[in-house]
Amino acid sequence: MYYSEEVLQEVRERNDIVDVISQHVRLQRRGANYFGLCPFHHEKTASFSVSPDKQMYYCFGCHKAGNVITFVMEYENYSFTEAVQYLADRAGIRLPEKNQSAEDRARADRRQKLLEINRTAATYFYEKLRMPCGSAAMAYLTKRGISAETMKNFGLGYSDRYSDDLYRFMKSRGYSDDLLKDSGLFHYDSRKGFTDKFWNRVMYPIMDANSRVIGFGGRVMGDGQPKYLNSPETEIFNKRRNLYGLHVARRTKKHNLIICEGYMDVISMHQAGYTNAVASLGTALTDEQCMLMSRFTKEVLVIYDMDTAGVSAALRAIPMLRAAGIATKVVDLRPCKDPDEFIQKNGGEAFEQRLLSARNSFAFIVDHVESRYDPQDPGERSQMLHEDCVEAAKIEDEIERESDMKYLAQRYGISEKIISRYVAKELLRDTAQQQNEIRAREDRQQKREALKADPGDTEQKIMLTMLTSRPEIIPRITKYLTPQDFTNPMYRKVAEMVFDQAGKTGRVSEAGIIDYFGTAEEQSEAASLFNTHLALDSDEERIRAFTDVLIRLKRKSLKARSDALDPSDMKGFMQVMDERKQIDRLAASGLPDEIFRS
Repeated sequence: MYYSEEVLQEVRERNDIVDVISQHVRLQRRGANYFGLCPFHHEKTASFSVSPDKQMYYCFGCHKAGNVITFVMEYENYSFTEAVQYLADRAGIRLPEKNQSAEDRARADRRQKLLEINRTAATYFYEKLRMPCGSAAMAYLTKRGISAETMKNFGLGYSDRYSDDLYRFMKSRGYSDDLLKDSGLFHYDSRKGFTDKFWNRVMYPIMDANSRVIGFGGRVMGDGQPKYLNSPETEIFNKRRNLYGLHVARRTKKHNLIICEGYMDVISMHQAGYTNAVASLGTALTDEQCMLMSRFTKEVLVIYDMDTAGVSAALRAIPMLRAAGIATKVVDLRPCKDPDEFIQKNGGEAFEQRLLSARNSFAFIVDHVESRYDPQDPGERSQMLHEDCVEAAKIEDEIERESDMKYLAQRYGISEKIISRYVAKELLRDTAQQQNEIRAREDRQQKREALKADPGDTEQKIMLTMLTSRPEIIPRITKYLTPQDFTNPMYRKVAEMVFDQAGKTGRVSEAGIIDYFGTAEEQSEAASLFNTHLALDSDEERIRAFTDVLIRLKRKSLKARSDALDPSDMKGFMQVMDERKQIDRLAASGLPDEIFRS
């Protein structure tokens, strides 16, 4: 920990965790907490929980957990100090000058060096394109209609046909093999050494939203394979969380963004004046990319090839964009394959008309559903309309859903009441199914934890969840329970902090406790202690459960103490006996009512 607890507390309190996570994950309120799709693993049902009261998050699927600082570290791949600095800047907090640890300073220096290597490589490729060795690549780009100014704006370059050309250049600039190995620019073999990953290719530098070169795409010259090659993921490059062209598109004056498939599509559109175009990076569109776009716009036009694969990709993209809070339209460029071809053949004016005639995403889905049925056949028409209603039920925004149901009724001449009733049934079914899936997942998690935990650990975890939910009762139960009754060393440390904070302030900072632990595994384990699932509906059930858990925990604690006593320690044995009698009386009469009074 490189800053005082007072400083860290201010950083946490001035950066509400719901606000920070909402920039990357679409959250919906459910009871006291917010839920969304976990950004750390792929899932279809929201199991990622964010608690505004506890200022922490927990995923019931992959078990990632922590506070706002932990989230920034995990999501952005920042060190602890980098995450604190980022959040402090976000909240306008001036941090005290602190010397970084050697480990933290080394990590920051390493990231900076990797960015420098990528920037150096981009400059090298840029210059190669303009040398005699790059004449074929230059001819290719010129034939594609790319101007010299556009080539400059996008930093287009060329990787020479020699497979060690870039490596030799980088070594001449003094970069170590250790850094080059992790830059994503080279292959390494223990026997053959280093070879360039990219050679004889047109090079497209990939920049993050802050215009830093983080990776490359390369298009082969000639018949080599693969035709397109992208950088692998590195410490600075995550293809799921970046978009090609966003460093320019984020500053566009247009009210929307255009998502397309390839580098050349983006470049052609920018050259034609559509500086709001971006593309995913060699993969299908991801939830992270949708959330990234939502930071800059509330509407996205989808332009994919209108072949079978392109239509499927658009159908996958629509609900993902919708989940990120983005209105979506689909642009059909047929008979042309992509924006680059369309603009080359028809020009910017015709392209503008296609954008203006873009289909509403729901209308596009209905078109696709209809294409698989015969609307004139009564049986197929009925099936088609059922499927349309299922699609309408997937729309979370009530106003949008109402509008789409009206469209469906008008398009097929069906009563709006009938459409509305069927959609309502689907909504109820979906809600019940989601709740069942969440409960089942939480139950499975409880069983897994019970199996892997020490038999005494389950009560300790449940007790810590109960205590942090009602910190005002902690000073009232010290007669019956103390941190020393927690036999698991980590849980005991957490209990010590919980008891100490509750005794001093009457409240518990779960986020502060998480920060005490140094590793992501320890932080996740600590966070799980405040998120044990408790299916308790009434105050009476909660009091009874609290008493039962306390008694079981205390009896196991007393047994552990008794087993550890020296046989000659009579005083110790008598103390244990007295406490056992106290617990027996508690089991017979229950805890005093005043303990639970607010």
